[in-house]
Formats: sequence, C-alpha cells, structure tokens
Amino acid sequence: MRIGLFATCLGDTLFPEAVKSTAILLARLGHEVVFPPGQTCCGQMHVNTGYQREAVPLVRAFADQFGDPSLDAVVMPSGSCAGSVRHQHPLVAERYGDPAVRAGAASVAAKTYELSEFLVDVLGVTGVGAYFPHRVAYHPTCHSLRMLRVGDKPLRLLREVEGIDLVDLPDADSCCGFGGTFALKNAETSTAMLHDKLDAVAATGATVCTAGDSSCLMHIGGGLSRIRSGTRTLHLAQILAATRTAPLAPTEAAA
Repeated sequence: MRIGLFATCLGDTLFPEAVKSTAILLARLGHEVVFPPGQTCCGQMHVNTGYQREAVPLVRAFADQFGDPSLDAVVMPSGSCAGSVRHQHPLVAERYGDPAVRAGAASVAAKTYELSEFLVDVLGVTGVGAYFPHRVAYHPTCHSLRMLRVGDKPLRLLREVEGIDLVDLPDADSCCGFGGTFALKNAETSTAMLHDKLDAVAATGATVCTAGDSSCLMHIGGGLSRIRSGTRTLHLAQILAATRTAPLAPTEAAA
C-alpha cells in the first residue's frame, strides 16, 4: 500500500521519534510511506476552541496534501488528530466550506486512520515483529477510546510484542486530565485528574507508560518526571517499531 504519513503538530515539534517510528514500522511491514512536505496543523485546536470558520484553510490544506488518489490511506500516530480529520473536518467543511472543500474533506476522512486501527483493521496484523523487554502499562486516550472507538486494538498489538511484561492499568479509561486547552483553563481540575492517573501508573510497577497520543504522554510524562517516579513514557509506535536488531535509540531507552 502507498500510505500518507501525517506527523501532527506535537510530532513535528516535540515528539519526532513517534513519527519516525511510525514510518519505520509501516515500511518494515512492506508499505511505501509518503510524507507530503506541505502538511500543517489539522486544525483541531481551532475547532475545539470555537473557531470553526477559521479552521477552513487548514481543512482545505489537509485535503490538498493528502487527497492524492494514489494514496491508499492516511495514517497518523494520534487518535486525537485522526478523530479531528474523520469527524471535525467534514463538519467544518459542511458548515463553512465550498463544494471543493466538502468533497476533499469527505474523501480524505474516508481513508484516514490512527496507527493501531490501521494495523489491526486494515492490514489485519497484530504481530509486527516487535521486541521490547520491559514492564509496560497502556493508557487508552480519550479520543481514541471514545471518538474513534479503537477498543482493545492497541492492547492486542502490545500483547504480541516479544519480551514485554504488559500489566493492567487501574481505571485505565479515566482521562489523564490534559484535554488540550482544558488543562490551561481548568488547571486545578486537570492536575487532580493527573494525580489520579499517576497513582494508577505507580500501582502497576511499570517502567514504561505508553499511549497512542503524544499529547496525553506529554501530560503524564511531565507528572511522572516531577515526582521522579522512574517511569518513562513512550508512544505506542516506538514500542512497536523496536526489534531485537533495531532497539530503541539510547536517548529513547534511557529512563
């Protein structure tokens, strides 16, 4: 398959290894990965804060970059951004876009996937040849769980990783408290929710907390770092891309 890779804003600016790992993994599975160089933000931040009309140029740009009919799918290491493209883009285009924007948004939305659902639902694989000999807890992010409804797909992928000690996270489906601007506008509530999540991670004894969204991992990882827990965060893609012959880079593997 010919796959368009969307980096996302956080992947581009703060967590490039998650994007690189996604590309490495898809290529290892035998697919051609294409990175449209003109890609920008998906516009989720605008829509979530009430600026739907202002998001139209970003919806149009996304459709222009990933609307190439030679691309069989668009994949991203983010349930949050995949949810935006699939659900928010058609809504914004219908309300404020012209016919070309509406057609482009609908076409791209139909072939857009979060990484785990693409692997399991489209490629039909759960074993991807990964090797990661560490104790891991998985946090299901809100957008992937509630908007995309990926269910246990990330867990099915993790269970097939050689050497992994995958442990259950208590109250796993509880929000970590990030929620984008929610964490800024409701800092005290966000912090309280984060503390509950940190307690849950600590209860597992995991050395790694993983998820499918860098935004949640940024929030959880910041909390874990501040309390010096010794637990690090890694994107799901980084675990799935690690193998015996190509383990994590030293900077990634360091606690």
